[in-house]
Amino acid sequence: MKTIFALSLLISATFCDVSHLVRLQQTEPSTPPPPPKPYAFGYAAGRFPGHIDRTHSEVSDGSGVVQGSYSYVDPRYQIRTVEYIADKDGFHPVLNKSPPPLPSDTPVVAAAKNRHLVQFAKIANAHNAAPGTVVVPVDSVAVNRAKDKHFLLYQKIAEEHARIAAQREAEKLANEGTAQPILLQQH
Repeated sequence: MKTIFALSLLISATFCDVSHLVRLQQTEPSTPPPPPKPYAFGYAAGRFPGHIDRTHSEVSDGSGVVQGSYSYVDPRYQIRTVEYIADKDGFHPVLNKSPPPLPSDTPVVAAAKNRHLVQFAKIANAHNAAPGTVVVPVDSVAVNRAKDKHFLLYQKIAEEHARIAAQREAEKLANEGTAQPILLQQH
C-alpha cells in the first residue's frame, strides 16, 4: 500500500508546475531587433460576394509610426470609421461618428426617380376609393394567360394523379383476390 502511495506521489510531482521554484535567468538578446521597414496594405471584405461590410488600410513610414483606418458596419447598420496612429507612445484611435455623405444622384437617376414617383402617384390615385368600397384589380392579358396556363397544368397533374390512384386501386384489388389468408396458430 505504501509503495502505491509513494509511486502516485512521485507521478503527481512529475506533472506539477514548479516554475515558481526555478529562477529564470533574464538575458538580453544577442542580436538587436531590425529597424522597422516601411509598408502599406489595405483590404475590403464582406460576408458574401459583392457585399463589402468592412475595410482596413494601414501605412508605416519605417520610423515606427503607423497610420491607418478601418471601417465596419455596427449592429445598428451604421458605418463606423476609426482612424488611428500608433507610435512609440501607444495606439491613438479616433472614432468618426458622422457617416460619410451619400452620393448625389446623376441626372439619369434623378429623372428615373421622378418618373417612378409620377407613375406611383398615378396608380395610387387610380386605386383611391370611397371608404367602405372594395376595389378589385382587373387582370391584365398577361395575368389571364398565366392563370390559364396554371389551370391547364393543374388539370393535367390532377388527371395523372387520378390515373395513378386508379391503377394502384386495381392492383390492390387484384392482390386481394389472390392473397392466401394467414392462419395463426394458438398455443
